[in-house]
Amino acid sequence: MSLLKLAHQHLHDTVCAGDVAIDATIGNGHDTLFLAEQVGVAGKVYGFDIQQAAIVATREKLQQSQWRDCVTLIQASHADMAAHIPVNHQGKINACMFNLGYLPKGDKRIITQTDSTLQALTAACDLLAPQGMITILAYPGHAGGDVETAGVEQWTEQLNSQHFSVSIFFSSTPSSLAPRLLVIQKLL
Repeated sequence: MSLLKLAHQHLHDTVCAGDVAIDATIGNGHDTLFLAEQVGVAGKVYGFDIQQAAIVATREKLQQSQWRDCVTLIQASHADMAAHIPVNHQGKINACMFNLGYLPKGDKRIITQTDSTLQALTAACDLLAPQGMITILAYPGHAGGDVETAGVEQWTEQLNSQHFSVSIFFSSTPSSLAPRLLVIQKLL
């Protein structure tokens, strides 16, 4: 099973119709559409990306779905997500997905950055509802990805274990440069 499918499997049991979710790095919209399908027309998904190309690709993907009206796309850094989430949804987010790295089929020089990703993860923890979940797909095999992955792993080690559980799943390729999935669940 791919790490993306594993992330979706974890969230499938966590996110229900009417819930609120965040796609912190929308890319081409695959996770955004998945979250929209989970929350349904009664729910809400907020999607973030700094690149206009990602916003356009995701909007096009959503136009073909019945869930387009439950998604708000925001062209902004995921580090600023808390400023864009309405107060009535803060502390009530059931899921937040991160798919780090670069936009597939986009400019590979534009990548997620360690500092903004760590800010976004901290914000996501504050925005989460009890039992809410964060999934992070990290790719240490591209330029800059190794530093970001190491930073994310160090950040998870500092989470209070009484408030958060952390699991790490590695791809089937045994390598320090292989992708990995980090799953964080808020316990309280």
